[in-house]
Amino acid sequence: MKLIVGLGNPGPTYTTTRHNIGFMVIDKLLEELPHSDITKKSFFGELYKSKDLLFLKPATYMNLSGKSVQAVANFYKVNSSDILVIHDDLDLSFGAVRVKVGGGNGGHNGLKSIDAAIGKEYYRLRLGIGKPEHKGMVASFVLSPFVKEEADSLDAFVEYAKDVALAWRDGLEINDLKSKYSKKDGSYLK
Repeated sequence: MKLIVGLGNPGPTYTTTRHNIGFMVIDKLLEELPHSDITKKSFFGELYKSKDLLFLKPATYMNLSGKSVQAVANFYKVNSSDILVIHDDLDLSFGAVRVKVGGGNGGHNGLKSIDAAIGKEYYRLRLGIGKPEHKGMVASFVLSPFVKEEADSLDAFVEYAKDVALAWRDGLEINDLKSKYSKKDGSYLK
């Protein structure tokens, strides 16, 4: 069993925000794959199953994402090495995509929560959202919608991230994922 987690915040207020790009990718995966809703209150999020693959959208709000990930991983006995977390990344320009295992959380509260709950040795699909001009604007920046130029490319960005997640599902090794799918400039958006 493998688990793909998309990070975001629940509710219509956050649907189109930068912080919710992980949810957007999960929604795109669910559009394409036959699945069943297996959500339970004890999972602290929306959980879907497609064959031997689970999709999770934590409903705990970003800062407590680890609670939901841990609940699902424990229930289904999913190892950290079989978990892919899809999240926004301020340190990457809009459209950049990077894949890695483990490492720091870069100040991302969702990753901090997951690290504390299950450790750091899970796969990460880092999706660049750019960063604000001033450090003090980070909270408002991640909770704001994409600007028009970004929104125009958002579908292609989410589609590409979906393809990376499916390549991970299909067993592509980390070095192959990095060489094939790590993009520094979002060139696939053009």
